[in-house]
Amino acid sequence: MRDTESQIPPAPLKPRLPWRKSVRVRLLAIALLPMLVVMPLFIGAVVVNWSSRFDKLLIAKVNGELTIAHQFLTRLRERSSERLGALGASADFARVEAMGIPAMPAFLEAERQRLGFDFLYYITPGGNIIMAPPPADKIDYAKWPVVQDALTGTGSTQIDIFTGADLAAISPALADQARIKLVPTKAALPTTRTEESRGMVVHTATPVQAAKGTLVAGTLLNRNLNFIDTINDLVYPSASLTEGSRGTATLFLEDVRVSTNVRLFENVRALGTRVSVAVRASVLDQGNVWLDRAFVVNDWYISAYEPIIDSFGARVGMLYVGFLDSPFRAAKKRTLLMIGLGFLVLIALSVPIFLRMARSIFQPLEKMVNTITRAEQGDLGARSGTAHSDDEIGRVSKHLDLMLAQVQERDIEQRNWARELNIKVEERTRELREANQRLE
Repeated sequence: MRDTESQIPPAPLKPRLPWRKSVRVRLLAIALLPMLVVMPLFIGAVVVNWSSRFDKLLIAKVNGELTIAHQFLTRLRERSSERLGALGASADFARVEAMGIPAMPAFLEAERQRLGFDFLYYITPGGNIIMAPPPADKIDYAKWPVVQDALTGTGSTQIDIFTGADLAAISPALADQARIKLVPTKAALPTTRTEESRGMVVHTATPVQAAKGTLVAGTLLNRNLNFIDTINDLVYPSASLTEGSRGTATLFLEDVRVSTNVRLFENVRALGTRVSVAVRASVLDQGNVWLDRAFVVNDWYISAYEPIIDSFGARVGMLYVGFLDSPFRAAKKRTLLMIGLGFLVLIALSVPIFLRMARSIFQPLEKMVNTITRAEQGDLGARSGTAHSDDEIGRVSKHLDLMLAQVQERDIEQRNWARELNIKVEERTRELREANQRLE
């Protein structure tokens, strides 16, 4: 009888599993997908949402600042109307008017200076103009809607655009103040003009009921630095912006800066520079309010522009406020960089831990698979050697090794029994052979 060992055919080697069925691949996917795929997608979505909200917050901020500037300009108009109306209804005016025309010019000049107007004149019931000094030329007051309303008994205040000739007729000094040389400006609409001679005026007229006349006053906004600096101080008080940024305010006559605190150079205001083509098209041509980044003279600003409407209903200029964009962009980039670096550090620290944890699972499993394969091929002494851990896999490995030990022990017993049986068979065969020989 042949040895039992020779009767055990060797088990064929099993082909490697497809990678999609591999426990190693699955465990690595479980360990790495959340950190290397899911978390980057989540962080990316959060960053995109945060970036969008950050930009919207800046736009909301500049929109609120534009509201403050608009309210200040509205209040300036209301104050002009109130002051002129109070003058027309005052006892002093009635007293001087009763004294006759000779006393009126000096009184009007004193009141002009006290009330802060750039010009002030009185239209008599007969249509004559009284002011001091006398007008340099005939003033065509009848063309202005605010004056027409006052002549019919309704006072009003509007923004009006005076030509250089209109200003020169009132005062050559006003015409000189309004005149601004145009400065070539990047991103502005090309023009052949070299000078802006028109003036933007807060134009006020009120009827004087007792005297049946009309008072007319105006404040020129060209080069009115007190006006624009007051707006800037209201909109951008100290420490209202991030470090490195600066707030700016500007009044445009059409697309020309006629009053601004935007700097062309260190101490030179950017008077005569012009707005970009994109802003001009949106605000002046289409009548929209611009709330977005815009190129302002020589840098990018978070900007708000609104059109200014004159007494004729035409868009004649723009009111602007804004703050330098680059410090906010730099702060945003620093934040994104910190998020990115933090994520990389997290990956560098966590991925090795996850890999080690995954390896602690699939390596014992692979050892058990190899052990079973060796046992199938006849190596009953194969052991997984991973029974030292006290987890579920360790227990399975321990039971596997114990089972293999039992199988090996029984195999040894069977082999010993087969060997003893062969010996006994050989002995009986020899005894029979000897007995046959004796019988013969």
